[in-house]
Amino acid sequence: MSDRGWQAQNGAGDDPGWTAPGAPPPPGWGAPPPPPPNVPPPGAPAPGGSGGWAPPPKPGLIPLRPLSFGTLLWAPFRTLRRNPAATFGSGLVVQLASALIAAAVLVPVFLFVATRVTQAPIDEQDAVLTGSISILLLTMLIPIAVSIVAGAFLQGVMVVEVATGTLGERLGFGALWRRAATRIWPLIGWTALIAVAVMLFAILAFTAIIVAAVIGDPMSVLITVLLVILAALGVAVLWAWLGTKLALVPSVIVLEHAGIGTAIRRSWRLTDGYFWRTLGTLLLVGLMLNVAAQVVVQPVSLVGSLLAVVIDPTGTGAALTITIVTTAITFLLSLVIGAITSVVQAALVAVITIDLRMRKEGLDLELQRHVETRDAGGPVEDPYLTTPPRAPQQTAQPEHRAAG
Repeated sequence: MSDRGWQAQNGAGDDPGWTAPGAPPPPGWGAPPPPPPNVPPPGAPAPGGSGGWAPPPKPGLIPLRPLSFGTLLWAPFRTLRRNPAATFGSGLVVQLASALIAAAVLVPVFLFVATRVTQAPIDEQDAVLTGSISILLLTMLIPIAVSIVAGAFLQGVMVVEVATGTLGERLGFGALWRRAATRIWPLIGWTALIAVAVMLFAILAFTAIIVAAVIGDPMSVLITVLLVILAALGVAVLWAWLGTKLALVPSVIVLEHAGIGTAIRRSWRLTDGYFWRTLGTLLLVGLMLNVAAQVVVQPVSLVGSLLAVVIDPTGTGAALTITIVTTAITFLLSLVIGAITSVVQAALVAVITIDLRMRKEGLDLELQRHVETRDAGGPVEDPYLTTPPRAPQQTAQPEHRAAG
């Protein structure tokens, strides 16, 4: 029987899938169908990447995403380690300048006042002492003013360092100072407001105690002191709340080129929902810095005191030399630790500000776009500046009139 007859008897001739050995395949068989457009073949990587999820880039100081609590804690210390010459150098210059100016102003005035009081006649010593105290109090305003300016400037320097470091940039000492100088006046204004608030409370408390002492009733003095202590506790709680809600003001002033009023409102809104996290971070870093400072400074002071007693128990003169040397070493250590503390605390506030803006405003996406565009050689602008949302524009619709 022929093949054709066998196929006809078995009905296989209707099956288009069977072909005789050696015969060409029917149409539609052979190679697999072509893939759809824009779809890579099997096994090929996805366009523009490795085919898997890639974390956000980390060009510099911190990753460009909302930060974990651990990253938030250690980022300020990494700021100090990443660019020590500019950051620690700025802190040391500010601390040293403040100390030297305070000493240059207070020491001569104190010597003048002490000489004037000791040389005054007995019947005039009370009046001379009162005037001398007034002179000292007025003179102390100069170091306070210098401290306000220096602290405000250091805050600006560290905000610029954190902002540029997040984008992978590393500025030198002079570049940091030039950028921070552009926002120095609003920073000084904000720091002065804080100093005035503290001084007003101190003056009120001191005045209340003095008035109670002048009255002469011991019970009145005791009641006044207790009231001042209770008021101080209440002010401490209020200060913790306001200090946390307004902690981001210096960073907003520098990053967003905002005025004091706008910065206050921005800081208040950014900390909404993150009050306890912000307060806990500030307190924990402050506690770490304070403990480290005590561990470094106190042993030196204690060893100096013990050496003075052991080497010169009779007070022949060697104890004075040891005391002077110990005081000088303690002063230098305090200067260095003060510089580190001020740098880290200022950097911490800047890191918290950037983290909260990434969480609440999507700043991390803007920073990623900025880095990608900059690395590709495209034009970029300041990614930290905020632009108010624009109202949707109403498109005028043409009027259609019926022909009539």
